[in-house]
Amino acid sequence: MTALAWLIPCALALGAVGLVAFIWALNSGQFQDLEGSGWRAISDDEDDKPQS
Repeated sequence: MTALAWLIPCALALGAVGLVAFIWALNSGQFQDLEGSGWRAISDDEDDKPQS
C-alpha cells in the first residue's frame, strides 16, 4: 500500500511534466511546419549545403 502512495503522485508528476513540455512545444512553434523538414532532408538543392 505504501508503494501506491509513492507511485500515484510520481505518475501524476510525470504526466504534468509531459503536459508542460507539450504546451511549451506548441507555443514555441515546433509544429508549425510539419512537412518542410522532411522535404529539406530529401531535397537535393545545392543552395542548402554549407559552403566550405
